Amino acid sequence: MNEKLLPAVKALSERFAAESHEYAGEVWLTVSPEHIVDACKAARDEFKFNLLTNLSAVDYWPQETPRFHVVYNLFSSTDQVSLGLRVPLDGNAPHLPSLIPVYPGANWWEREGWDMFGIRFDGHPDLRRILMPADWEGHPLRKDYPLGYEEVQFTFNVGDVEIRKPRPRE
Repeated sequence: MNEKLLPAVKALSERFAAESHEYAGEVWLTVSPEHIVDACKAARDEFKFNLLTNLSAVDYWPQETPRFHVVYNLFSSTDQVSLGLRVPLDGNAPHLPSLIPVYPGANWWEREGWDMFGIRFDGHPDLRRILMPADWEGHPLRKDYPLGYEEVQFTFNVGDVEIRKPRPRE
C-alpha cells in the first residue's frame, strides 16, 4: 500500500468501522451508508482527498444482500493518490445520502445512478433523469431490466412499437 494512504486508511477504517481491501495496487474501503458523508468529509478535510473523480454502481442481482455497491473514487491532488469507497445497499429500493454538500460535482453522477440503477440519493436537490427520457420506465443498468429488440419508431408504426415496447419487471 502506498505510504501516503496509510494514515487515511487507518483512521477512516477505525473511525467508521470500514473494512479495507487492496487489489491490483488500488485501496478500497467498504463503508456503511450511514457513514458515507462523514467518511468523505474526513477524507476531504483531514487527508486532502479534494476530488471525487467517479461515482458508479454495481448490481449483484439476484443477490439481495447486498444487491448493489455504490462506488466512489476519491483523489488527492496534493499527494497524487487515489482511494476507493464502496457502499453496500440491500434490496430493490436502495437509497443513501447525497454527497453534494461534500463534493458538489457529485450532482450529475448521482443523477446517473438514479437514472440507470434506481438508487435514490436522499437530499439531492434535483434528482431526475439525466440520460434517459423523462417518461422512461425502469432503470436500464439493473440486471433484472428486460432485454430485447426494440423496433425503430416511425410515424407509420407508432402504435405497433408502443405495444411491443419492453417493460421492466415489477
